[in-house]
Amino acid sequence: MTRVLVLNSGSSSVKYRLLSAGDRSSPGAAVRLASGTVERIGEPGSPVADHTAALESVAGELAAAGFGIDSPELTAIGHRVVHGGTAFTEPTPITDEVVAGIRDLIPLAPLHNPANLAGIETARRLRPDLPQVAVFDTAFHATIPAEAATYAIDRETAARHGVRRYGFHGTSHAYVSREAAALADRPETANVIVLHLGNGASASAVAAGRCVDTSMGMTPLEGLVMGTRSGDVDPGAIAHLRRAGMSPDEIDTLLNRRSGLLGLCGDNDMREVERRVAAGDPDAELALSVYCHRLRKYVGAYYAVLGTVDVIAFTGGVGENSSLVRSRALAGLEPLGIELDPVRNAAGGGTVSAEGSRVRVAVVPTDEELEIARQTLRVIPRTNHG
Repeated sequence: MTRVLVLNSGSSSVKYRLLSAGDRSSPGAAVRLASGTVERIGEPGSPVADHTAALESVAGELAAAGFGIDSPELTAIGHRVVHGGTAFTEPTPITDEVVAGIRDLIPLAPLHNPANLAGIETARRLRPDLPQVAVFDTAFHATIPAEAATYAIDRETAARHGVRRYGFHGTSHAYVSREAAALADRPETANVIVLHLGNGASASAVAAGRCVDTSMGMTPLEGLVMGTRSGDVDPGAIAHLRRAGMSPDEIDTLLNRRSGLLGLCGDNDMREVERRVAAGDPDAELALSVYCHRLRKYVGAYYAVLGTVDVIAFTGGVGENSSLVRSRALAGLEPLGIELDPVRNAAGGGTVSAEGSRVRVAVVPTDEELEIARQTLRVIPRTNHG
């Protein structure tokens, strides 16, 4: 029996899941043995001073559940890393050189990669004997062709500063697109549009298992309207705000933390936005309309990119739970062969499209931890421990 510990180390929290994943030759099936979150790392008054203390807390919680981190049954540790740049385009066994490479990418993900590294370095100290693997959010999108990944700015400037489309939420898009393709008549050649809708939101176009376009760009700010992020904004508006006296940090805070649903109506929780819409609140109605209009634009754009679409998959907290968002986002797309069944959509779960819809629409719960475990196991046989 193979056990994989998946760690997602954020700036102030560590999420973990221990999975029993059968064996390395069949990593698809898995059973959750334990999971949890250590929060408030390094915050005033917190008993968890740093990531070393957080990982020691995880080890204690696992031991209390009967699954010691020093157990010989633990086969590997898989780490979520947000940004792999162009250097890391697949799950990668962690070495000192890989750690240095992740550190070099901190300028592209200054909030995330340092926290990911802290978890990696602590886990390596706790289990230096164990294979550990970095699974990158950006890796699934590495197959995007140059015409989709390239911004039309001066080439030398772009190359010097790493300005290009990287895409994010990659482990979710990889998992959901594979699950969605299995619903098509020919899974191996299926074209899928994935809509990952949570507080962060992104779309991807996936052709026969390969990502060919995605909405997030150099950073997770581009694309869809999100809980607190603006998504697409005219770059000229940023220059305008700068000339108006706002500092770069103020603009960054505005676009990342005070925009999206929150900026439009004062709430970033879609459940509250929908409650206010039902009560006739015009600000909430505008926020929801802008949100769904942007979704519909991306569905249409990715339909054009793919040529034909077999499945549209909704995932994430909003995608899985909001029948209103699903219906509004796809409203008017019946000429493209996209038609929801109102009863199925209201019930949620599984297929929500009508019987005669040429494009299947489905709710596909994501499982990023399972995807990280699967990718980790695929790498382990290529190490000296396999």
